[in-house]
Amino acid sequence: MQETSYITILSNKRKVVLGVSSILYVLMVGKNAEIHVSGGKVYETRMTFSALEEKLGEGFIKVHRGCIVSAMAIHDITDSINLSNGDSLGYTMRKKRQIIDQFREIQKHMIHSFREEETPQTEEEYRKHYQSFDKLPFAFTDIEMIFNEESHAVDWIFRYGNPALAKLEKLPLEQLIGSSFGSLFSNMDSKWLRSYERATLFGETLELIDYSPEIDTYLKVICFPTFKGHCGCILFDISNIKFTKNSSDAEKALMLYFGKLPN
Repeated sequence: MQETSYITILSNKRKVVLGVSSILYVLMVGKNAEIHVSGGKVYETRMTFSALEEKLGEGFIKVHRGCIVSAMAIHDITDSINLSNGDSLGYTMRKKRQIIDQFREIQKHMIHSFREEETPQTEEEYRKHYQSFDKLPFAFTDIEMIFNEESHAVDWIFRYGNPALAKLEKLPLEQLIGSSFGSLFSNMDSKWLRSYERATLFGETLELIDYSPEIDTYLKVICFPTFKGHCGCILFDISNIKFTKNSSDAEKALMLYFGKLPN
């Protein structure tokens, strides 16, 4: 949907090249633009709002005079613009219907473009593509997201899974593959959807550590984009993971991992 793949800005006296798909939103602060990108970084540059709108293209929505937001980054619109990364932004309330309609139109266009020739079309093609994953000692699955008419992710379908996934989910592969998660687990917890949606629509690699009531297991899940409209998930039963401290740097690495390293 974007007119350009990359934009070049001058930030802190140096040139920075940003992928348009990595940009979540832009806020104008005086004559400067704060460009918020995935991963939490913010780049400040001197550029007019209209120039940024032109560079970023039709995949972005103007939500008030000084803010444009990537449609791919929007999770839903309530009393605020709620982004998939957890941020919330204000918007011009009298334009709520216009903003929602524009968001849905962009999302629909994006979702309809998911089907591509290189995406496997049959269960056999998925198995062939992922055959090297069959013998992995940890669970892996490729899931296809299901979106409702309002372009919100509401469920997913297992398109590929290895034997380790069947063991973790406590269901045979024959039952998992081709079935939606919600149809298999009536107690489906929607908390997984938001992260899988982020990986699918925004191309992020994310890690989740949480309890799965569906299989009564504490999980570590790494999700990342695969085919358009899909994401891959590597899943671990946390009770089977052991941490080993092999050097003096291990504690620092662990603090970095959890984002707790002091300044």
